[in-house]
Amino acid sequence: MAHKGNWQDEYWLLLMELYLKRPQGLKAMYSKSMVNLALELHIHPKELYERMFRLRDLDTPRLDALWERYARNPNRLAKGVRMLRQMKGLGSAGEFFDGVETVVEPWESDFKEKDGMMPIKLIMILDLYFRLIPSTMVEETPEVRDLARLIKMKAEEVVEVMKEFWREEREERSEERSACREVWARWNGSPEKLATYASQLREYFQ
Repeated sequence: MAHKGNWQDEYWLLLMELYLKRPQGLKAMYSKSMVNLALELHIHPKELYERMFRLRDLDTPRLDALWERYARNPNRLAKGVRMLRQMKGLGSAGEFFDGVETVVEPWESDFKEKDGMMPIKLIMILDLYFRLIPSTMVEETPEVRDLARLIKMKAEEVVEVMKEFWREEREERSEERSACREVWARWNGSPEKLATYASQLREYFQ
C-alpha cells in the first residue's frame, strides 16, 4: 500500500512534468515513466495515478494556480523540478527525503531484480502459465512467443520459467529460482487478481 505521508505538495511539479511529456496527458498507472517516478518517491503508482487525475481536472484553487505558474512556462517548470530533486536528493543512493523512514514496499520489490530477473516478468509468465495447458507450454506456442517479445526475453527462457512453476505446482521445488517460488506462493491462490495485475503491467513493457 502507498504511504500517504510520503506525499509532499512540492511533488506536484514532478507529476506535472510527467503529465506534460509527450504524448501529453494521463499516463497509464504502470507505464514505465509512472513506475520510475513512484520508485523515486516511494509512493505507489496507484496514488500517483489518482493524483494525476486531480492535476488534469485542476480540482483545487492551489492546483489551478500551480498550473498557471508552471505548466504554461516550461523553463520555470524545468528549473523548479531540478531544484526540487537537488534539495530532496531524489534519485541519489541515499535517503530520498529527510525525516521520513524509507520502507521498501512489496510493490517496489516487483521492479527490482532478483535471481537476475525482475519479478514483474515472472508475474507475467505465471499469468500465461495459468492460461495454458502443459502441452502448449512450448516455444512454438504463439502466446509464449508474444509474451517473450513483450517482456524482452527469449521464448525458451519463458518456457524454462514455466517449468519452474510446474515444479512448484507439483511441489518438486528447486532451489535455483527462489524468485519463482516467491511469486508462486504470492499469486497461486489468486488467479483473478493476478490476471488484473498482469494486464496492467503490460503498460510497463510497451
